[in-house]
Amino acid sequence: MQRYLALLLLFVAVVNAHFQLQFPPPRGAFDEDNEPKFCDGYNTPAANRTTFPLTGGFFSLNSEHPKWTAGVLVSSAANPTSFNNFSQAVSFFQLEGEGAFCIPLDFSANANTTSFQNGQNITIQIVFDGGDDTLYQCADLTLSNDFKISSDVKCSNATGSSAGTPSPSSPTATGASGASSPTQSASAQGMAMSLGVVGWISAIWAIALTIV
Repeated sequence: MQRYLALLLLFVAVVNAHFQLQFPPPRGAFDEDNEPKFCDGYNTPAANRTTFPLTGGFFSLNSEHPKWTAGVLVSSAANPTSFNNFSQAVSFFQLEGEGAFCIPLDFSANANTTSFQNGQNITIQIVFDGGDDTLYQCADLTLSNDFKISSDVKCSNATGSSAGTPSPSSPTATGASGASSPTQSASAQGMAMSLGVVGWISAIWAIALTIV
């Protein structure tokens, strides 16, 4: 019985896994309970925006999932309050590995963001799906032609990752969905994978009950 309960707890741990946006800094402190909500539950732009380069930028995150899909939405609205205010900045891509990852985010190389200008305020929303739910975190930025990200900001990938990072101009990787809306792509994929996990949990629990 203990063996089956341990296996059940393992699946529960997978369902409860998360991700954390490391750079640029998110709107507020990480809130795992609100992670499935728009901007991790933070609906107001940060008082102090992060200066971010128009060219040659990147974002970094910490993944608690062994295999995951992510993408970047962007809004030029002063106070974006819904997904309708966002468009695609980085197409959905898939990577493998847990730990820190660094993903290119070059606004000058993306057809959807080449109109962005020096001094412009924008908001990015990272969409992350590790198979249990679709998760979101936002960062509020001010773009700059001259700004370069400090060398103190780490840009490295977790040891043992098998997929590498997508290129700035054409962000793709294994199994990328390439969809333009989180409600039509990452959310749908997350729901399907979540149902699969729930099915496994139910099956294991049923087996455990029959053994008792």
